[in-house]
Order: sequence, then C-alpha cells, then structure tokens
Amino acid sequence: MYSESPPVASSLMDRMWRAAKLDPELYEEVEADKGSLGQATTVVVLSALAAGLGNFHYGGLGMLVLGTLAALGGWYIWAFLTYFIGTRLLPTAETEADHKELLRTTGFSAAPGLIRVLGLVPGLADAVFAIAGVWMLIAMVISVRQALDYTSTWRALAVCFLGWLVQGIVLFVIISAFGLPEGQ
Repeated sequence: MYSESPPVASSLMDRMWRAAKLDPELYEEVEADKGSLGQATTVVVLSALAAGLGNFHYGGLGMLVLGTLAALGGWYIWAFLTYFIGTRLLPTAETEADHKELLRTTGFSAAPGLIRVLGLVPGLADAVFAIAGVWMLIAMVISVRQALDYTSTWRALAVCFLGWLVQGIVLFVIISAFGLPEGQ
C-alpha cells in the first residue's frame, strides 16, 4: 500500500510538539536531518514573535521586529559557541558534531518559547516568561547533549552555561561601547 509522507507543516508542528515535550529522539532526528535547518529557523522566528507579542505592551512593533532579529542572531551565536566549547574545550571521545547540527537542534529547543504569547494576558507576562525561560533552557541542554553525543547532562549544562556566559560578556561589551538608544 502506498503511503505519503506528512506535509511539511504537519511535520514541523509534530517536531515542535516533540521538542517542547523534551523528547531526546526528536533532537537526534533533527541533528541527522540536514534538511531541517529551515524548520529550526522557523521555530526560532515563531518563538521570538511569540515573545514580542507577549511583551508588545512594552515595546510595540519596533521591538517586535528588533527582538526577532536579535533572537535569530543570538541563536546563531549561541549555537556556534556551544559547538566550539562542546567540540574543542569539553569534548568526549564520542563527540562528533558540526555547527549546522547545533543550529538544527538548538533551533528546535526554542519551541517552548511559543507559550510567551500568553504574556498578552494581563498579569501573566512575568510568570509565563519565567516558565518559558526555564523550559527553553532545559530543552537547550537536551539538544546540546544529543548533538554533541554526550552521555552526561551535566557536561551539556556546562557547555550551555559557558556559551551563555561568553555571549553575555560580548553583549555587555557591545552595549557598553555603543550604549542603548535614547529612552531605553
């Protein structure tokens, strides 16, 4: 009997759901699927848009656009840092990965961020953003563990923390050098 593969949108929704459920097999799947980078990018954009909408009352349309662009840039940089730290500074004998594998897996780790759209509900923004942040961090650690073929979640957590720390330092230096726009 002939069976068609599901449409891309259905596959994307299924993958986002599995990523949000912290399914390690999903992260293995997208690590191996070289065609899933577009889907990973879509997840990051949707998550950033959800955050922008959830915080719309703070920044309006301009911050929605800026936030989406910043999320894409931050994702790319953090994926590169986790790749570099994980394969050069904290590898195991089993570690074998490339930057694109980290882009694919960490992109899907942004799926829990879609709940940030609930920040539109008065009084919920702080709680929703806190829950989403922790959930996305857990997903990030799982995605890094799977992409770098680690057996230790602690090692993956260390890689994520070091990448976050370096990214934060770079951001601090940039903001210090150029300052924030007026009114910020």
